[in-house]
Amino acid sequence: MMALDCALGLCPDFYKMDIGFHASPTVKVKAALRMDDPLIRTKGEVKLFTSSSHNACLLRSLNTFRQEGKFCDVEIVVGSLIIKAHRAVLSASSPYFLAMFSNGLAEEFKNKIEMHSLSESILSLIIEFMYSGTITITETNIQELMVAADMLEVSEIVEGCAQFLKDQLHVSNAIGIYRFAETHNWVDLMNTSQNFINENFPEVCVEDEFHELPKNLLLKFLSSESLKVDSEYQVFSAALSWINHNLSLRREFVFDILSLVRLSLIPSHLIQQTIDKCKDMSLVVALNAIKRDLVSGKGNLVSLTAQPRLSAKKDIYVIGGVKREVFSSWNRCTECPYHSVAKYDTFTKTWSLSVPMKVNRVLPGVAILNGLIYVIGGEQGSNNCQVLSDGECYDPHANAWSPVSRMLAPRCEFGLSAMNGYLYALGGWEGDDIGDKIERYDPVSREWKVHGNLPFPRFSMGVVSYKGLIYCVGGCSTNTRRLQDLSSYDPETSKWTPLAEMSVPRSQMGVAILDDFLYVVGGMSINQDVLESVERYSFKENKWSLVPPMAHGRASPAVVAADGNLYVIGGDQPHVVNFYRAHLTVSHVERYCPSTNTWEECCPLPESRSEARAVAL
Repeated sequence: MMALDCALGLCPDFYKMDIGFHASPTVKVKAALRMDDPLIRTKGEVKLFTSSSHNACLLRSLNTFRQEGKFCDVEIVVGSLIIKAHRAVLSASSPYFLAMFSNGLAEEFKNKIEMHSLSESILSLIIEFMYSGTITITETNIQELMVAADMLEVSEIVEGCAQFLKDQLHVSNAIGIYRFAETHNWVDLMNTSQNFINENFPEVCVEDEFHELPKNLLLKFLSSESLKVDSEYQVFSAALSWINHNLSLRREFVFDILSLVRLSLIPSHLIQQTIDKCKDMSLVVALNAIKRDLVSGKGNLVSLTAQPRLSAKKDIYVIGGVKREVFSSWNRCTECPYHSVAKYDTFTKTWSLSVPMKVNRVLPGVAILNGLIYVIGGEQGSNNCQVLSDGECYDPHANAWSPVSRMLAPRCEFGLSAMNGYLYALGGWEGDDIGDKIERYDPVSREWKVHGNLPFPRFSMGVVSYKGLIYCVGGCSTNTRRLQDLSSYDPETSKWTPLAEMSVPRSQMGVAILDDFLYVVGGMSINQDVLESVERYSFKENKWSLVPPMAHGRASPAVVAADGNLYVIGGDQPHVVNFYRAHLTVSHVERYCPSTNTWEECCPLPESRSEARAVAL
């Protein structure tokens, strides 16, 4: 140090010298310079400084070194192109190169590495990215670039290419992108493209890519619960379109493919129209066999029972019921029964009016069978209060109602359920008395027949069907105004089985099945209170649990499961009108989301309505 000081012309006594600044004759500054004595004193604070430009500057310098051939220790040869690079940079950017240069492979000791199965332009782009962090992705290089980056394990480029393809998803290329992702096991891109296909299936299935699908992928798509279709007929048409595209090779798969189509949801006349248009006799024979199997109710070739796909476009139909509102301060209330049908689009979240029924019906039985809405019985009018035995059937494709044969006994406030190709009517008010009979309707013969009995007469209960059994919950009996029991009925054996009871006795509630649970909503308590409470029954555990209550208590609401949610529509609430306690109808609509365990308000009914029924189709 002293030698260096002397070389600079400084003597050892320099550090002890007085240094005078003569900017002013009256000012003299004296500083004793010591290496261990800082000139600037702070409060002892420590700060970590990070340069925002250092990384970019470093990359630029390294890239400059590469371009000028400075400090390079390896040459990458692809075709006739030689790329000089630094092993450290390649290894830091790619686990592939890291393994090559550090695991004792022959390449670790070579100065020149030959790369095969990669093009000059693609490898140049990838190495340029390693030094710059930027790359140009185009429609022409995307596939080769993504495969090469995946091979070299440059994950950032793979992610950038995946995002590029996601942004380019279209009905004309979604299947191609899915197959490309599946081939290379890029799960995220595969899931995104499959979701796009599901969301846009009616448009995707008319594209060339759909017709070129291999059978295994077609079966995968057709089996999905996530197909967002307006009706199952669209799936049926797509399946036949795929078969007809290469009929000579694909006709043998017709039963395998159509087994994944929910044919019982498709009206038979639409299947017949398809048969009439078909020009291949072998396909005609197969479709005729399927149609006969459906119409006869045998179910040997196809399932007779099916639910709409979870993501299918579902319209909620709110059918019949009554409106009770205060007309004036001098009247208690007015009552207006409905023959109208309010339809709610769960995707657009808007209400509209569907084709009305022929007659008004209060507290009818409503169920879906083979893609048709059956409305049976109920009470007609508010003056004569006639209990009905006839019914009507709505075909959403024809947008028209047709008559249904009369039950053996008139009923209202009863349970109606569809199962195994039949309708079952249980209990209710049979004219002037409470009934315990079970009737079954055969849509092929169009006849009602007695099929068994309830354990005891009851009305105003909830009735649903689930996996081959009919469930009956709550309601009223001759001796008890509010029941809390639950029991199941096996139509094959006519046997009733008691199950776990609800926590609260109730009647005039709404019921629906959602995600393997039976939901019981609102209703009247044993003390004549209108309930906002909700509970659900687990079919797997034979156990009830509480669900968060609704914002509005209500009796006789219309309840239905659609698009993975539970909808509670209308109902009535008690009001005091001129010292008279009346139940007035409400228009509130609430929706329960099981995944978040929360309720939210939905668009209200156009008019208040209670004692109606709701189905989703």
